[in-house]
Amino acid sequence: MTEHAPTLADPLEPEQIEAWLREHPDFFESHPELLAELSLPHESGSAISLVERQVAILRERNIDMRNRLSKLLDNARDNDKLFEKTKRLVLNLLEGQDMGDIIDALHYSFDKDFSIHFTSVILFGNTEKIPSSQARVVSIADAREHVGALLKNSRAVCGTLGAKEQEFLFGHHASEIGSVAVVPLMHGSAFGLLAIGNRDPQYYRSSMGTLFLGYIAEVLNRLLPKYLPR
Repeated sequence: MTEHAPTLADPLEPEQIEAWLREHPDFFESHPELLAELSLPHESGSAISLVERQVAILRERNIDMRNRLSKLLDNARDNDKLFEKTKRLVLNLLEGQDMGDIIDALHYSFDKDFSIHFTSVILFGNTEKIPSSQARVVSIADAREHVGALLKNSRAVCGTLGAKEQEFLFGHHASEIGSVAVVPLMHGSAFGLLAIGNRDPQYYRSSMGTLFLGYIAEVLNRLLPKYLPR
């Protein structure tokens, strides 16, 4: 059966009306009388005019945009504070006169500036040949036995670890720690580990960015090797 050509008597599909209005957004400007006749259901059950509904939508969008802008400004302020604290830490690390100064500066900044609950620096080698500091010295064989999986790449790891791994990293504080972030210290090969812990199991998540910790590790990678036996 042959379809007849559309006429004005044929009903329009909603999609056709929507498409036409999108192409002619100024239609109601030349037909303002229609706005008074149109109404939309309201959550309360009563009806409101199209103009009222548009105003309400614009108000909601305005509030949403202001909230987004506020969050962007808050993030910018947080980033400024993070930058200042990180700069202060790096300068203190660079000014260290020996390994003890460097490790002390790291612990002090992580504790006071960044409010990190637990910090651990572990170096691989012989305790008699590595200068004394707050860093714990262990053999590379011991490290591989307890945290070998963490030494397979140079990337930082966040989340929760096994009891044996946490005890190796944080000693008697292991039972207090809910989540950790840890990164190998590298100079050709791994010469140590930098680990931080938080009491909150959700604080350091596997999806959390590790840019800061990786950056500090890169600084240590350039400062500490000269104090280690070759």
